Amino acid sequence: MVKINRPRGTRDFLPEEMRLRRASEAMLRDVVKRWGYSEVKTPTFEQLKLFTVKSGDAILGEIYNFADKGNREMALRPELTAPVMRLYVEALQVSAKPCKLFYFDNCFRYERPQKGRFREFWQFGVELIGSNHSEAEAEVIALAVEMLSSVEVEGELRVGHLGIIRTITGMLDTEQQAVIMHLVDKKDEPALKNYLKQIDAPIPLCEKLLLLINLSGTDAIPKAREIVGDITQLNQFEEVLLLLDALNVKYVVDFGIARGLDYYTGMVFEIYCEGLGAENQVCGGGSYSLAQLFGGSVTSSTGFGIGFDRIMEICTIAVPKTTLLHVVYFDDTLVDAVKITKKLREYTTVNMDVMRRRIKDQMSYANSTGADFVVIVGKDEVRSGKLAFKKMSTGEQELLTIEQIIELVKR
Repeated sequence: MVKINRPRGTRDFLPEEMRLRRASEAMLRDVVKRWGYSEVKTPTFEQLKLFTVKSGDAILGEIYNFADKGNREMALRPELTAPVMRLYVEALQVSAKPCKLFYFDNCFRYERPQKGRFREFWQFGVELIGSNHSEAEAEVIALAVEMLSSVEVEGELRVGHLGIIRTITGMLDTEQQAVIMHLVDKKDEPALKNYLKQIDAPIPLCEKLLLLINLSGTDAIPKAREIVGDITQLNQFEEVLLLLDALNVKYVVDFGIARGLDYYTGMVFEIYCEGLGAENQVCGGGSYSLAQLFGGSVTSSTGFGIGFDRIMEICTIAVPKTTLLHVVYFDDTLVDAVKITKKLREYTTVNMDVMRRRIKDQMSYANSTGADFVVIVGKDEVRSGKLAFKKMSTGEQELLTIEQIIELVKR
């Protein structure tokens, strides 16, 4: 016999953990639905080019890609923004704007497993498609904060604006800008300085860029204006911050946030939490334009992704407890027990023994499952119309009709 283990970088979730995950997921769903977003779902695998056209061939070393039986190049989705934008272009491009979507699903990346990083992981995301206004950006940020707060996760929100950085690097070509953004995102200033020197970037550009990406805190906006002047992007960013203040969202301005992806065009944000070690970012997003890469028209969008696995590491919500009943019976009351169990399951969670055990062993099993109450179905009880109803925590027992039991245990 060969023992088969789960694949490296994946996990099994036992019942207790799944209860917490499902309860947390339900809370996140409740918030996003109240904000007027509708759920979408995309395939687990997509055409490989959906991801290479967005991120280039460099992503091939980070994803699970394969040729199917028709020799078509496919990939397990490494993230969900591209699939959702592909869906938007195919099916929702003519819909009323803004198009407000959310999703929750698993993704796959072929990388070295470590704390906080797995080859299969779950992402909860939101996309607001069709608006480039500051109120759309502020709404998306505020929604992310409220969703995390709903599962009792509080983090530090840091907000920046790539459009301001791009005004400084605008004279460089697209590839050079992409490298610079990647190095800013990695916060690797020595490598950034070396690269700027390597491409012979103008000294004023280098000085302005290095000053800007080191700006954060309450005086970041006026200092940024001293560096870049009274530009439109900075004024728009200030408007977003004004709306965040109106929404009572606490934030830190940080011009060093770059997100490292070419498609981000304006506002960007990240949320960090304590207790996660080096991998402490639980949410990230911003404004972008992707639809045109997938055959659609240029469309402004704002979205974010929440790392569900990371928030589960620090989530401490209390999972609502459902009353658990256990029906025990004698050999000659099996059919009656089945009927009673069926009726009770309309109102709460009910177990019934399926092992043909003795009453004593059925009671022992009920205790091991954490049952709140036991309903004992005997011939005398069936004839009288009153069942023995035992409270497991105290051992108290009384005779009740099934209607009385239902009133006591209704969800």
